[in-house]
Amino acid sequence: MRIVSGTHKGRRIHPDKNFKARPTTDFAKENLFNVLHNLVDFEDLIVLDLFGGTGGISYEFASRGAKSVICVELDHKHFLFIQKTIGELELDQILPIRSNVFRFLKTCHQKFDMIFADPPYDLKDLESIPDLIIEKDLLNAEGILIVEHSSKNDFSNHPSFMEKRTYGSVNFSFFQCSAKKE
Repeated sequence: MRIVSGTHKGRRIHPDKNFKARPTTDFAKENLFNVLHNLVDFEDLIVLDLFGGTGGISYEFASRGAKSVICVELDHKHFLFIQKTIGELELDQILPIRSNVFRFLKTCHQKFDMIFADPPYDLKDLESIPDLIIEKDLLNAEGILIVEHSSKNDFSNHPSFMEKRTYGSVNFSFFQCSAKKE
């Protein structure tokens, strides 16, 4: 696993071999960030990374100049790995939070420019994530939610759905609050 671009471009991240998280592939991550490069200005971006896993998406946003990144991860070993890596890379704009994502979303009152969710593909409540975020009004105007998922999920009928991108076996669905879409 590596950081694709920015100030830490090319840096390799090495989680333990017994790590349970499924990191976003470098191929999918590179393509996703190429798309995002045309949609957003990374500097001053306020990001929420849900189901942080290895922290790879958080490191990528921080490396590209995001102002702040909150990375939410429940698993204790994964959380410690994220904390350690943040320290090693000196990515002080990342705030790791050890919490259940659904509990965090219910109590969160901050708004974000970008929310990225990479839940386990077999998560029972995966399809409820866009509704939770939109109902809680967690996106700033023009804010974007991206949900990583398998091909089994189809969000195309969701009222806030924008588009889907597929890179190998990785699918990204993009959402924006429908009231804010042009």
